Amino acid sequence: MATRYHIEQYCRITNGRISKNGALVFESAETEFSAFIKTAYKTLGIAYSKFFKMDSLSKLALVAADLLLVEEPEKNMALVFSNNASSLDTDRKHQQSIQDPDGYFPSPAVFVYTLPNICMGEISIKHRLFSENSFFINNRFLADNLFDYTNSLLAMQKAEKVLCGWVDFDHGKYDAFLYVVAKNGTFTHSKESINQLYQTI
Repeated sequence: MATRYHIEQYCRITNGRISKNGALVFESAETEFSAFIKTAYKTLGIAYSKFFKMDSLSKLALVAADLLLVEEPEKNMALVFSNNASSLDTDRKHQQSIQDPDGYFPSPAVFVYTLPNICMGEISIKHRLFSENSFFINNRFLADNLFDYTNSLLAMQKAEKVLCGWVDFDHGKYDAFLYVVAKNGTFTHSKESINQLYQTI
């Protein structure tokens, strides 16, 4: 009989609002991402020295992950993320720096974030996670890929828990939905549950 896994907790960040397990934990009238995420970072008491040097996608992912991992003792946790825009927002900035007639060379500080999975690296460093990670690019949020891949990782004992979800940033628009899957939790880990929780903000 297949093991049934559960969703322990989840969070959502979009349109100036941050919720955890369905409860609003931060809201700002300032929805422009740079100002919003900076205020959220300070208000929520997050501490990470590299935060202000990171690209927007990594800032979004780090804040969402921190809500779920700040008191998490399990380090054998895999990460399975997805989005629509990959790292296009940073890629554009990198391309602009190459084409800048006054620039001598592209900025390494920008170039380092021209892969979408770098945000998972930042999360892993901050929370000292030592398991596998995968980043999928889809046209829209799809529970199917996240569900199947996560169940496979847990069934093969590649990790004790999995931090999953959607982290998308492009042209100033931001949307993050992360959740932790484990053997025990509040919600049954199913495609239906994932889709339902994604709509919660």
